[in-house]
Parts: sequence; C-alpha cells; structure tokens
Amino acid sequence: MAKGHRSQIKRERNAQKDTRPSAKLSYARISVEKACFVLDAIRGKDAQTALAIVTYNPRYGSEIVTKLLKSAIANAENNQGLDVNNLYVAECYANKGPTMKRIHPRAQGRAYRIEKRMSHITIVLDEKQKEKEA
Repeated sequence: MAKGHRSQIKRERNAQKDTRPSAKLSYARISVEKACFVLDAIRGKDAQTALAIVTYNPRYGSEIVTKLLKSAIANAENNQGLDVNNLYVAECYANKGPTMKRIHPRAQGRAYRIEKRMSHITIVLDEKQKEKEA
C-alpha cells in the first residue's frame, strides 16, 4: 500500500515522469518484428538524418514511422521550444499489441487461423548536449 496523501503520491509520480519530447502510436496494424526493422535503422541518429532514412525506405513500416517521427519533432518544437537541428532519436521501440484472430477456410472442411498482429510504437527524442570548448 502506498503511503501518504493522494496528492503527495501524484506529485511524486509526476516528478519521475519523463519530460523528453515523444510521440506514440497505439494499435498500429503492423507486427512488432516488421516495425523493428525500420526502428533499428534510425535509433541514435539525429532527427533530420532519421527522417531522410525513413522517407526513402521501401518497407511498409517506414510510412508509419515517418508520420510518427514528424509528430515527435513537431511536439519538441511547439510544446517545448527545442531547436530541431539539435534533436536526435534517443529511444524508439515497438511493443506488442492485441492480435486479431481470423479464420481462413481450407480444403476438406478444415480451417486455418490467421493472426493479424498489432503493435504500439514509441519514439522519444532528446536534445544533443553541447560540447564544452576548453
């Protein structure tokens, strides 16, 4: 059981909250494995390079990640007033979502199951630290 008043508990929880700009897409109709191919290509890159990579990537997941990356950049610029040129992709990951189960009829009265997988994709940006000149 948590100790303290409800408002104190909320204050402590909000103090631990991540303040980096991010964007999340829930229930994307793409499997985690396919989304991770695109996400692995942009992890750690600066925002403009990552945007160029996903724009010209032929995979289906790159369209989804492009929109999500543009949204994260817009969140950083408008909500927190960060400079777009100093941003980089700090974290990007895809978590498993629910699976839709469908039936496909086969020969001799059999039925095969088709699983249409979903994922929750998250992109977290961060600002590069300026190097100190000595």
